[in-house]
Amino acid sequence: MTDEFVLSGVVHAYGAGVRALDGIDLTIGSGQHVAIVGANGSGKSTLLKMLDGLVFCDSGTITAFGRPLTEDALEDPSFRREFRSRVGFVFQDADVQLFCNTVFDELAFGPLQLGLPHDEVRSRVGEVAEALRIDKLLDRAPYMLSGGEKKRVAIASVLTMRPQVLLMDEPTNALDPRSQVWLLGVLAQWKAEGRTVVIATHDLSAAAESCDRMVVLSEEHAVAADGTPDEVLGQRELLLSVNLIHEHEHRHHGSEHMHGHAHGHIHA
Repeated sequence: MTDEFVLSGVVHAYGAGVRALDGIDLTIGSGQHVAIVGANGSGKSTLLKMLDGLVFCDSGTITAFGRPLTEDALEDPSFRREFRSRVGFVFQDADVQLFCNTVFDELAFGPLQLGLPHDEVRSRVGEVAEALRIDKLLDRAPYMLSGGEKKRVAIASVLTMRPQVLLMDEPTNALDPRSQVWLLGVLAQWKAEGRTVVIATHDLSAAAESCDRMVVLSEEHAVAADGTPDEVLGQRELLLSVNLIHEHEHRHHGSEHMHGHAHGHIHA
């Protein structure tokens, strides 16, 4: 298995030295489905943006596909084109990502930026729109869509570029239960196709169902655990310490009991 990303000693701070990530060591191999889990503010979104070359480390190193991923490296047109064609990012808030007049234009934008012929672009748009069941929305304006429809369009706008790596920030946000089931099916299909997927989420249920590896970030912005979903979810004290589950008191027949409850949709 080749490595898509290697992070070594990565530190990133916002503002007056407030650390968002503190000494992150992480390797993501080709074809892996990895969930970055942690409480709000633990640095999940920042880590995902680093993998997409949107923010950069203050110290430490990041390599992508065997090459340094730095601000200077992305100034090189050939590297930037190659990197952007291989890595796709789906933002937590679809409204941040969608800006074109129609859904068709949203799906066509990325391939056009890659310089693909118009016939190829139309073919990709039609193929992806049909697969994600948004083909009847292509003439609609994105602002007229429901939250779930916007999420589908945001995902589709990334898939038309046929990326090797997909980065998704809180992918189940704004999705109703039926759409969440649909998304888990899409993720399973991507796994079968050998795509690398990294999601940032505090939804432990979605992470456990869609990924074969969990990386836990602590509230101190460091890696607290890294293993299979079964290995991570079996560590109740760890999950309590990183604020992914909380103690909840129940009273049964006159006696009190403490139970751990997940911040997603599972019980730990």
